[in-house]
Amino acid sequence: MARTRSKEAHEKVLHAALSLFGERGIEGTSMDAIAQASGVSKATIYKHWKDKEALLLEVMDRIHGLDRERREANTGDVLEDLIWVLTQRPPDEFDDARAKLTPALIAYSAIHQEFGAAWRRRVMQPGREAIENIVRRGVKQGILQDVDPETAVALLMGPMLFNHIFQRDKKAAKPELGPAVAESFWRAYSKARKERLEKGGYEKGRRD
Repeated sequence: MARTRSKEAHEKVLHAALSLFGERGIEGTSMDAIAQASGVSKATIYKHWKDKEALLLEVMDRIHGLDRERREANTGDVLEDLIWVLTQRPPDEFDDARAKLTPALIAYSAIHQEFGAAWRRRVMQPGREAIENIVRRGVKQGILQDVDPETAVALLMGPMLFNHIFQRDKKAAKPELGPAVAESFWRAYSKARKERLEKGGYEKGRRD
């Protein structure tokens, strides 16, 4: 029973913090305000999070879907695995919350650089590790040639970040970028690319 109450309190605080961060900004939201809005005492809040930044990180994890279990991209098909990684999206249910919080998060991260570095690691690391693992498997199996994992991360994640940061308003009017980026990488580094193309290539945007 105590565990259930603890979980309920945890969720109440997350919900209140998400709402207040969006309304007042990060700097303008105090732990006192979060305690009042959630109905959870500060003493209890500090049992769950050491400070406001730890709470903020969990809020951001929630709205970006980083707290959800992710399947490993390891189907045995390098191209399909890369497409899957590059087409993952955060939960639609938090679209509005992300739109409100992202500008505040960028501003806060610029001032609080240690927090910004921690957040970038949390956002980038899962995708980075997934791509590195796929490329390592591809190289080891002789499927990919003349590419190292770090270069692959830059080539594959760079266009996605550019699209996310600079072309948000064009997303609805353009095809999804992930499959095109993965297929361009495949054509450049796949040992079997000629054979694949001779057989008709890969269907655009195919999904598991």
